[in-house]
Amino acid sequence: MDELQSLISQFPQGQPLFEKVEHVASALTPEPYCTMLAHNHHMTVTMEEYHQSPVDVRILDRNLDGNRYARKILLVKSGTEDVVQFGVVRFNFDYVTTAVRDEILAGEIPLGRVLINHNVLRHIDLGAILRITAGPGLAECLQMPVGGVTYGRLATIFCNMQPAVDLLEISAPLET
Repeated sequence: MDELQSLISQFPQGQPLFEKVEHVASALTPEPYCTMLAHNHHMTVTMEEYHQSPVDVRILDRNLDGNRYARKILLVKSGTEDVVQFGVVRFNFDYVTTAVRDEILAGEIPLGRVLINHNVLRHIDLGAILRITAGPGLAECLQMPVGGVTYGRLATIFCNMQPAVDLLEISAPLET
């Protein structure tokens, strides 16, 4: 859980995101969360397929330090306010082109879609599946009750065979 703490500590906030976080084996992750999270694909594509809608990115907070960029985001169904995912992304721009960097910094297109559109050679390494009990911060972001349960994942995206992106991706609650 050090990676989780490392990611969320980039954006200190008044209200805690989580009441509780537990590592869960993929085999014990209930559907549809297992299908949504236990894979080596971009969550942008997975969310679009599951929700049968393109998704837009909403940046809640961001910081840039040289070639290191982090942002806290929501993915929403395109043209709506329906939140489908909360995320924290930490990106090392050393491993991508200036065009990719600029498009990510513009914040208009979800990260996965940018990498796909630019044909960045990439591999996604699933780190952990998480069972998350929402604290007030996450509950507000995902439009769910405090104490409600959802699932997420930690993952790393390798760009051009280098570990370029660390991710926390949390699904909005789904029907199980």
